[in-house]
Amino acid sequence: MVNDKTDELHSKALKLSYFTIGYNIVECILSLMAGFIAGSTALLGFGSDSLVESLSGTIMIWRFRKHGILSKDEEDKIEKKATFLVGITFFIFGIYILYESFRKLLVGEKPEPSFFGIAIAIASIIVMPILFYLKYKTGKSIGSKSLIADSKQTLACLFMSVALLFGLGLNYLLGFWQADPIVGLFIVAFLFKEGYETIFKDEK
Repeated sequence: MVNDKTDELHSKALKLSYFTIGYNIVECILSLMAGFIAGSTALLGFGSDSLVESLSGTIMIWRFRKHGILSKDEEDKIEKKATFLVGITFFIFGIYILYESFRKLLVGEKPEPSFFGIAIAIASIIVMPILFYLKYKTGKSIGSKSLIADSKQTLACLFMSVALLFGLGLNYLLGFWQADPIVGLFIVAFLFKEGYETIFKDEK
């Protein structure tokens, strides 16, 4: 009975990972298409973010597809490798956002209002909190540090969407175009912190 419950939770974790990849791919395609049509660098950047965000989900698919195939010891080794790799993706994501934030500040790139950009960001703000909760809860239930870390990546995706809308709003109301890249720097700090804790700190 316990094994059935464990198998069910691992299956749920795999499905959540597939959904994450699928959602990010759709978000990426729509953002890039809309960005090219509208000539919006903000949307093109948002689409690129989605690709970077998919790295962690890909690792999770690799990790949870191994459940039931390998021995318990071998699966524990896979879990440790997956945790380390997800930790690395925090730094990759953080470095990318750091680059984009400084680039926007240096060239004075203002966020461009776009129906598609706003719609995509709102969709993420609706979907990502639910996805974060389900991943975090499932990760806790099966004791998967890698899935818990992956849920924090999903949380960062939510922050990015909020930052996009926040930047658009402040630029429209106050002409404060620097808000988006400045918020991006705070997200970088969050990502680097989570990356460090995922790789170097054992879960207490």
